[in-house]
Amino acid sequence: MPHSQSSAPRRRVGLARGASPWLLPTAATAAVSLLRARRSGRWAAVAVPATVLTAGMLWFFRDPERKITEGGVVSPADGVVQSVMPWKDGRTRVAIFMSPLNVHVNRAPLSGTVTSVEHVPGGFVPAFNKESENNERVVWHFDTEIGDVEVIQIAGAVARRIVPYVPRGCKVEQGERIGLIRFGSRVDVYLPEGVGSAVEVGETMTAGVTRLDRD
Repeated sequence: MPHSQSSAPRRRVGLARGASPWLLPTAATAAVSLLRARRSGRWAAVAVPATVLTAGMLWFFRDPERKITEGGVVSPADGVVQSVMPWKDGRTRVAIFMSPLNVHVNRAPLSGTVTSVEHVPGGFVPAFNKESENNERVVWHFDTEIGDVEVIQIAGAVARRIVPYVPRGCKVEQGERIGLIRFGSRVDVYLPEGVGSAVEVGETMTAGVTRLDRD
């Protein structure tokens, strides 16, 4: 008789690089307090919130494998399209808001060479605020088959650390992981002149999967 379960392979869900400084202390606190709670009820007051926080951290720093879309320009981030705006130089900016519930590992929108990775100091207003354009950010430039593609990782009110994964001069494949923003934040991608956007405000994006441009 045929097997009743699907033969499709399960996709692995790992933890994002750069999670350790946040996750390890929280998990250690939870483990110690749980052990001591068996002997003293006072430790339960620490064990319960520490365990919940650890579970939340594990969820937040998840890094699932993806079947990457081939061709076109793929979204660098999970989240919701906040704005689609024509730029003065002919490019189109697509801003994607990432809530704390989204996967926060960002990916390369196309294959190419990283020509610039620049850290720009700034503020920490909420990422959905227009003033977040002046927040702490990392500006990426990729030399691709359609020209220069700019991606900006913007820190939010809680996210105060952006962790780049690849250096300048590195060649990346489409959908390859390029960095992590901790907690709620925003990612902007600038489509080159002549490349039209295929997404609208309010649409949900999946990094490495959802196409941003038209055929």
